[in-house]
Amino acid sequence: MTESEEASRGNDTLERKLKEERERNAELLTRLKYAQADLENYRKRMDKDLKEAGESVARSIVGRLLVVQDELDLAVKHGKNGSGGAELMEGIAMVQRNLFATLQSAGVEKIEAVGKPFDPSVHEAVERSQGDSDGPDMVVDEVRPGFLFRGQVLRPSMVKVELASKKAKGEEEQIE
Repeated sequence: MTESEEASRGNDTLERKLKEERERNAELLTRLKYAQADLENYRKRMDKDLKEAGESVARSIVGRLLVVQDELDLAVKHGKNGSGGAELMEGIAMVQRNLFATLQSAGVEKIEAVGKPFDPSVHEAVERSQGDSDGPDMVVDEVRPGFLFRGQVLRPSMVKVELASKKAKGEEEQIE
């Protein structure tokens, strides 16, 4: 075989390999485009599903709150008619229980404050008074209740705090 034949055969082999690689690249590019389109469709579907799930939860809570609204309407109607105050108070208490049950079903919990040690992560002190106990600062009254939503503080409790005695605190500081 002559040099020109070998060179021609080599060129043919290179051209064939180049053609195969171009076809392979075109196939990979097509696959990539399909994968990108699939990913974009998945994102859109997930966004839609999340939006629908959020609306479903909101619809459920609003439906429960409408029952509370109905009870409040009845309480106002009885109040305007001048009917018994005891019945009105009983109706309002029923509304309050129903509303809190609805909030609990959505993941809301009331923060227990009175009689507990003051915790600035869940309590907001609005009044302080000096006490004579040797323990920690204690919550003695709740001005406005606080709530957790699925374990996180939604609103801190506004509380009145009785500070531990200065003598007891001074002794603690000396020990440390």
